[in-house]
Amino acid sequence: MTNSPNDMKRKRDQEGTALSRCLTFGLFCGAIGSLLATACPVHAGQVLAQKPNVIFILADDVGAYDLGCYGSAFHDTPNINSLAARGVRLTQAYTNNPSCSPTRSSILTGLHPARIGITDPSCHFPTVNFKKGLLPTSEEKVLPANGVTRLDTRYTTLAEVLRDSGYRTGHFGKWHLGAKPYSALEHGFESDWPNTAAAGPGGPTSYFSPWLYAPNVKQVPGEHIEDRMAQEAVAWMREHKDEPFFLNYWAFSVHGPWVGKPDYVNWFSKIADPNNPQRNPVHAAMLRSLDDAVGTLVRNLEELGIADRTVIVFYSDNGGTDFLDRDTMMQYGFSSPPTHNGPLRGGKGTIYEGGTRVPGIVVWPGVIKPGTTSGAMFQSMDFYPTLLEMLGAPAPAQPIDGISQVKALRDGVEVRDTVFCHWPHGGGNDINPGWAPSTSVRKGDFKLIRFFADNEDASDRLELYDLSSDPGETVNLVNQAPRITRRLNGLIDGFLRDTDAVLPKSNPNWRGFKDWQATQGTALTSNAGLATVTNEKGRPMLHLRNAPEKTGGKLTLKIQMRTLGPADRGILYWSTSTSAERSKNRKIEFPINKVPGWHVYSLDFTTRSQIKSLWLVSGIDAKEVRIDWIRLSRQNGPLVKAWEF
Repeated sequence: MTNSPNDMKRKRDQEGTALSRCLTFGLFCGAIGSLLATACPVHAGQVLAQKPNVIFILADDVGAYDLGCYGSAFHDTPNINSLAARGVRLTQAYTNNPSCSPTRSSILTGLHPARIGITDPSCHFPTVNFKKGLLPTSEEKVLPANGVTRLDTRYTTLAEVLRDSGYRTGHFGKWHLGAKPYSALEHGFESDWPNTAAAGPGGPTSYFSPWLYAPNVKQVPGEHIEDRMAQEAVAWMREHKDEPFFLNYWAFSVHGPWVGKPDYVNWFSKIADPNNPQRNPVHAAMLRSLDDAVGTLVRNLEELGIADRTVIVFYSDNGGTDFLDRDTMMQYGFSSPPTHNGPLRGGKGTIYEGGTRVPGIVVWPGVIKPGTTSGAMFQSMDFYPTLLEMLGAPAPAQPIDGISQVKALRDGVEVRDTVFCHWPHGGGNDINPGWAPSTSVRKGDFKLIRFFADNEDASDRLELYDLSSDPGETVNLVNQAPRITRRLNGLIDGFLRDTDAVLPKSNPNWRGFKDWQATQGTALTSNAGLATVTNEKGRPMLHLRNAPEKTGGKLTLKIQMRTLGPADRGILYWSTSTSAERSKNRKIEFPINKVPGWHVYSLDFTTRSQIKSLWLVSGIDAKEVRIDWIRLSRQNGPLVKAWEF
């Protein structure tokens, strides 16, 4: 990238001026066209050609505040900013799920993922499963759902309705709803490029060809997938410019692996502000490549003279990736996660706002006033009935959970005041808060989350937040607002019944781990009174999820354990923050006894305030560790708590 920040700003200003002129001219032409259409008889094919086109751009893992038009001071997205300038920018846009495949299914069917059963991103799994239910076994405290792994062809998709209404239909990019016979080609799309069932780009450099997930595509070495995909989409668009078309542009960006164009990465590295939580130059570079693709699509619409009769949607499939485990951070050499969703809490894969709140832009020439902002509540499944009404296409016979948002877009009338999210997966991992089996409802400003079987007695745990004053979901109001809690909890009950949702439940085979849990990449099992901790990467880690109360000052943690195979050292981390973030300044390392057999390790440490979390790395380089017991006590004082496995 050679542009300076001033050059970029000047370019954006020029693009905005040109866009305004083009839009004004387009609206004028559209009005004249409407008068001519009513005054002059035309052939059926000509009438058909005047139906609005649709381009649906779905980004992958772009957070609610990742874009310049949503306030990012670091990410440079001039083309998407210009797109927002010609339509409406949604500030309360939600997905139906904090992950990929479920959101995609909701867009194409208008149904809630809980009803379909696609509730996690497992549609690339080799096993074809259409039966909703719980996993029969799990190493977690709660038995999660066994997600449906394909979008069943019995559902009538948005593409099928539009195809049958005379539209040409083309899909470009990520699908992640199943390989043939469940690919885009079996769900109403006449074209599919590159026709892949992959969950994402795959290997560490696979945004650049050779693309192993696209073996049947002619490739130019080193070509970026978004550049090529946009070119393919434009070629298809030009082929069908005289016909109404539905173009699905579902980007691979900015999903991992995290790799960007070197000149973009270098540029953002130079301007990154260490005080800005959004400062990852690789993520910024990937966003810029996505923005380039959006610019290619819009620029060619204008060159073809059909921008004034093309509806454009920009959305994301879930919130931004604001958390990576330590090993992944080290693998990519990151000092910060890909993005930060603040002021929202959490990110991709969590039930909190950062996992499901996303950027949303809708351009509807001649109807939506350019440059507007809407606070109307919107959810991804709403696009199905909304687009059908916008285009005058018939509704299918199947029931629809989504609500048409035409009145909200056209007249500013809010049509939705409630959104549900069902996420029956995860492991109750407090390192990544909200990554736990749960269901939420937002009604008005209040949001209630039900974490399944998460209390000590295996009952459901509730969290209530007032998003109008607490968008970061930091103050749980369950005890202060029992009436609101009961009312919203009743709404969750009704939603779960109506959608026949899979309900996670306490794992009957889970023993001794009411407080300690395995972190990502680690497996924890119990047998004959011993805990077996395994990690293929040689970093077996346990997390004390619910620290005992009134534990501050001078403490001792004792562990009786044995390592199987070589081990270098162990590490104990602790946190006194509710954010449950490990601190490099709050840790002690201890040597692992090289003599085979059982050993007791006694670790003394001091805290200034109440402990919220502990992390125990039981042996660097050890792939398996066995633990007999763990005891926390005051130094030279009474026992605080003991865990017998």
